[in-house]
Amino acid sequence: MPAPAARWLHLDDGAAATVLALEHHGPAIYNIVDDDPAPVRDWLPVLADALGAKPPRHAPAWLARLVAGAATVAVATQARGSSNAKAKRELGWTLRYPSWRTGFPATYSAITVADGAVASTVATRARD
Repeated sequence: MPAPAARWLHLDDGAAATVLALEHHGPAIYNIVDDDPAPVRDWLPVLADALGAKPPRHAPAWLARLVAGAATVAVATQARGSSNAKAKRELGWTLRYPSWRTGFPATYSAITVADGAVASTVATRARD
């Protein structure tokens, strides 16, 4: 799940934080992000690799603004990280994957393995 501050976290980590926040008494706002803030230019190629996709292409900012809009370009080029310290402190939240550097490969390699297993099963059944 991308946050506006260009941070990612593993689905399990986000789900755990959501449950803890719902069980916490009183209203509060928490940043549910990982511990490793990084600009899009750093994490997007790692995500593409984990997904088995081609590396992202680079485009001049003026062209990207025409295609994606100024807000998208600002998030992609200027976003800063958010702190998850309040969520950790008040909710007792810990991350299974504190960084996108470990979370992406763990998450998407598992999906690829699962997809391969499903594809293999479907192919076997089609032959039978």
